[in-house]
Amino acid sequence: MKTISSLAIAGLSVLFAASAPAITITESFTNDPAADGWQAFGDTNLFQWDSTNHVLDVTWDSSKPNSYFYMPLGAMLTKNDDFSFSFDLTLSQAGTGDSTGPLSMALGFLNLTNAMDPGFERGAEPSPNIAEFDYYPDGFFPPDYPSPATATPGFVDSTSSAYAPADLTPYELELPTNVLMHIALTYTASNQTAALTISTNGIPLAQFPSLVINDSGNGQFTDTNDYQVDMFSVSSYSEAGQYPPYVASIFAQGSIGNLVVNLPPPAQNLAGSFTGGNWQVQFSAHPNWLFILERTVDFQTWTAVSPAVSGIMGNMFLSDTNAPTDKGFYRVRAQRP
Repeated sequence: MKTISSLAIAGLSVLFAASAPAITITESFTNDPAADGWQAFGDTNLFQWDSTNHVLDVTWDSSKPNSYFYMPLGAMLTKNDDFSFSFDLTLSQAGTGDSTGPLSMALGFLNLTNAMDPGFERGAEPSPNIAEFDYYPDGFFPPDYPSPATATPGFVDSTSSAYAPADLTPYELELPTNVLMHIALTYTASNQTAALTISTNGIPLAQFPSLVINDSGNGQFTDTNDYQVDMFSVSSYSEAGQYPPYVASIFAQGSIGNLVVNLPPPAQNLAGSFTGGNWQVQFSAHPNWLFILERTVDFQTWTAVSPAVSGIMGNMFLSDTNAPTDKGFYRVRAQRP
């Protein structure tokens, strides 16, 4: 249960300091991840839980259909929401499979509806609504154009416009095999900046510059473009939809462990005031949650003073139309449907 609280005393409104904590998904793979809500889509054989070593063994094989090992978030994230995720990765191999051009091995956020669509083609358009970590192995595109290995955040908006830094050179890095790496991606909404770190034994393998996704000089994101994602996924993308001779592919194998995903709270930016004699709370909400305004006079018993209202993308208002005359203490309760 995530709770936001506000306080009203004798006709005056004061914002209470408590706020909803961020949502954290932690997966150590100690137990069967399916019991924790993880699901598999596509070629499920690409994802195998190793109960002995407490990791998820993954094959990224673009000759197979789009395949995901994923967790629905229960909320819709956009570029206006902070997020971060980190995980341990040990690669046993990574190459371009049956072609010379590289496709990415990926882990991050997708849109459930888009990702399950048969027309979703990561190697070609359309592939909307993506915010993920991508690794492209070393390869060549025809006629003989080198494509050095790169590790970078990957963002695609709802119109399938991708962020592409003007110079990929700072992101060139060939990930080592049979080495335990820790990978972390942090996105800060206030400046729309994604920071990627890859380290082993606490030592960075490279110094990556941060990506600013609304920098129109580097990519196609603008203030009006956005992405909407609602699932976290280990993603093996198909090479379907590409046109020879420019065909990219990937075949990689490795294990993932100690996954941590940090999401924003379901409600933020709380403000409360009396409106027409009623106590009203305004806040920024997320879909796929229910919100209820509750009141107490003694902090012992809480009473719902509004019906449960489904969240929307944007601002919501909840009111107490029968507020007490002397004092009342309020909170907004967010719960899963």
